[in-house]
Parts: sequence; structure tokens; C-alpha cells
Amino acid sequence: MAATTNTRKAALVLALLALLPPSILGARTRPSSPHHSQGHKRSPPPASPTPPPPAPAAPSEAAGLVRATCNSTAYYDLCMSTLGADPSSATADVRGLSSIAVSAAAVNASGGAATAVALATGGNTTTAVDGTVQALLRTCATKYGEARDTLSAARDSIAQQDYDYSSVHVSAAAEYPQVCRVLFQRQRPGEYPPELAAREETLRRLCTVALDIITLLSNNTN
Repeated sequence: MAATTNTRKAALVLALLALLPPSILGARTRPSSPHHSQGHKRSPPPASPTPPPPAPAAPSEAAGLVRATCNSTAYYDLCMSTLGADPSSATADVRGLSSIAVSAAAVNASGGAATAVALATGGNTTTAVDGTVQALLRTCATKYGEARDTLSAARDSIAQQDYDYSSVHVSAAAEYPQVCRVLFQRQRPGEYPPELAAREETLRRLCTVALDIITLLSNNTN
């Protein structure tokens, strides 16, 4: 009797399930959506702000050495511009800076010799140059050439750490152009070319700067 009752109940359940719409059955049996199970995706965190640029580097030790060296000279601005124009001053010691100063003076002397030759040949003017002035200008070219060679010898003495001889050479180089000016004053007063006058003054100042640095170098060595 009980078995018959259970069989009837099972048959009734199956009959009721057969009568339900498929959509209801699917809704009951469909697994939960992965979308609902995982929840909303999180958005990526905002990018970190760009770091500010680094602060400018402090003045290098080499630049400080150049300033300190030029402070010991009679012509600070000329010294700074002269040494600063040579890239090797960024890594040079005081001896290297003295060599740079001497080299700059030698370049000026070489330019003075070329200027005197150009004036003697009339390269800078359409006016004919008389014989006396030509002879004076050739002498000037020779004197500037001697100044250049003497400065080259001074540079060699610095390399050998013979600072006394280098000072003697630089002092002599500053005096050679004065011979040119004195000769013009004696034989052609008022006709000393302004181009050579400018060269002479610049060379004198460059030699003074070089001498001051050599003196500083010599004092630091002793």
C-alpha cells in the first residue's frame, strides 16, 4: 500500500513538471552569471604625477678654480673671458690655466704680426704706403713674431715647472711691441696704426694676466 502511494506521488510530480514552461525550468537551473558573481571591475589607479625636473647643478669645482685664479689677476674680466674661451679650462689645474693664458697671448701676438704685414703691403688700405712706413711695419711684424716665439718658450717652461723662466719670457713678450710704437714715435709721429696700438694694449694685458697666474702658481708650489 505505501509503495503504491509513493509511486503515485512520483508520477504526480513528474506530471506537474511536464506542465511547467521551459523558461521557468531554465531560470531555475541556469548557473549564475560570471558577471554578477565577480562584481564590477575596478578602474586602474590614476598615473602618478611627473616628478619635477632636478635642480640645476651647483657650480663645478673647476669653475670655482677659474674664478679664484682670475681674482688674483689685475684684469679679472679679461682673465675670465680668456680662460672661459678654452674648453680645457674646465678640467685644468692652476698650471694648466697659466698655460692657457700664455697661449692666448701668443695668439694675439701672431695676429699682431699678420696685421703689421697686411698694413705694410697695403692690404688694409687703397693708399700707397711709403718706404719708411713699410720698413717700420715690417719691423713691427718681426717684433710681434718674436713675442709669439717667446710666449711659446714660456709655455714650454711652464710644462717643465720652471716658473722663473716662464715669467722672464712672458715679460719680454710684452715689451717687444713697444719697440714698434717707439720707432713710429721717432720716425713717423702720429702715424702709429691704431690696429697695432690695440694689439699692443691687448697683448700687454694678456701678458699681465699670464704673469699673475704664474706668480700664483709659483707661490703655491713653494
